[in-house]
Amino acid sequence: MWGLPNIREASSMYKRMPSREREHAIAADNQGNLDMEYLENGKVQETTNPSWRLSLPHVLVATISSFLFGYHLGVVNETLESISLDLGFGGNTLAEGLVVSICLGGAFLGSLFSGSIADGVGRRRAFQLSAFPMIVGASLSATTKSLEGMLLGRFLVGTGMGLGPPVASLYVTEISPSFVRGTYGSFIQIATCLGLMASLLIGIPAKETVGWWRVCFWLSLIPSSMLALAMEFCAESPYWLFKKGRPAEAEAEFEKLLGEFHTKSAIAEVSKSDRGDDMETVHLTELLYGRHFKVVFIGSILFALQQLSGINAVFYFSSTVFRGAGVPSNLANICIGIANLSGSIVAMLLMDKLGRKVLLLGSFFGMAFAMAVQVTAASSYIPSSGALYLSVGGMLLFVFTFASGAGPVPGLLLPEIFPGRIRAKAMAACMSVHWVVNFFVGLLFLHLLEQLGPQILYSAFTIFCLTAIVFVKNNVVETKGKSLQEIEIALLPLD
Repeated sequence: MWGLPNIREASSMYKRMPSREREHAIAADNQGNLDMEYLENGKVQETTNPSWRLSLPHVLVATISSFLFGYHLGVVNETLESISLDLGFGGNTLAEGLVVSICLGGAFLGSLFSGSIADGVGRRRAFQLSAFPMIVGASLSATTKSLEGMLLGRFLVGTGMGLGPPVASLYVTEISPSFVRGTYGSFIQIATCLGLMASLLIGIPAKETVGWWRVCFWLSLIPSSMLALAMEFCAESPYWLFKKGRPAEAEAEFEKLLGEFHTKSAIAEVSKSDRGDDMETVHLTELLYGRHFKVVFIGSILFALQQLSGINAVFYFSSTVFRGAGVPSNLANICIGIANLSGSIVAMLLMDKLGRKVLLLGSFFGMAFAMAVQVTAASSYIPSSGALYLSVGGMLLFVFTFASGAGPVPGLLLPEIFPGRIRAKAMAACMSVHWVVNFFVGLLFLHLLEQLGPQILYSAFTIFCLTAIVFVKNNVVETKGKSLQEIEIALLPLD
């Protein structure tokens, strides 16, 4: 079992060595990640974790899907004006809105089926299937001469965007050693930030260079192709293989990810949570009531509160706020990107030290405070110059605190708390809730801002952040340093 002592006999090889050579051999073993303590009975106690270096390349390949998610989310930000002029729908705000938001429809569809795909063909093939519509859709967007072609291309890209993130969360959770699982999970958020920043930087020449927006779409084919090809050489999830009744293959993949020394204990631990029902089909009703309802409910509410906190409204409205402060849109995007990336790096550094629950609580508290600053900035009692500084500062603080907890933690925490049998389909259900709430927040934000004003709307976002603090405190369990089997047994004890 990872993280718990494992007793094995001391190697007889050491016993046959002279004392000085034996000391050097043992020291070399200790440096090779076999940190052991000798017991009185001549046995050795293993006290260290598997090497993180073995699983790192597989995690990095998986995060390409998150990079693509961020890239396609932001690729139309700087290029939309050029696209609308070249394709003949300039000034048509409805058409422009569809180009931006139709990805959400595709993403909802992709996330809805992500669980069935990941369980049916495996995590590796699911990644490759997510890359395929992004390659086809981006190619169609880059070559189209009409609005209809652009919409179809963006919809296809959206299906890949919806499929990739839940599979990435599943895969990273299932192949990572428990002591670095939080750090590796943060890579997903960092990759998304890098993809978003890359799309904004690459799109800068679009306003001056005719047809540059087509280049922006063509460039996305490079990471998409890399994801599809590199996954051929990555390990399959041992948990999926074991669930499919292929323990020998699961053992081989564990050896590839953890090293030979930790393979037997990993397989033994997976076997502990096998209740003999893993091969049965998981029905939707199992997720809506019964013993699985609680964890699915927690996951759905977490994703809903993540979106109701106002993060997408802040991203959408940031350019207007920065322009009011005299900051050009390019510089505004860079500032938001830096705040987002900085918060994600903080989450990466602290995830396995402070834990998921602490980061969530601190993040939502910081977001509530940042929204309170926004409410203050919208007050008539604050001078206009001071209001602008408060608004810009509150916005950057909000993005930073979101990225340090509320952004990356749900995508990592949920695959940890979902039992292996329902993990993929439960993740798909929760991600679907995420996209539905995301869509309605984006759809209604400007209308509500016009009808209610920024002070009331930002106050509502503050209340949602405070609600999230109470919900997390009462419902979220800490998973830091625990194996997936320990978490499952704790949440769903055997009858």
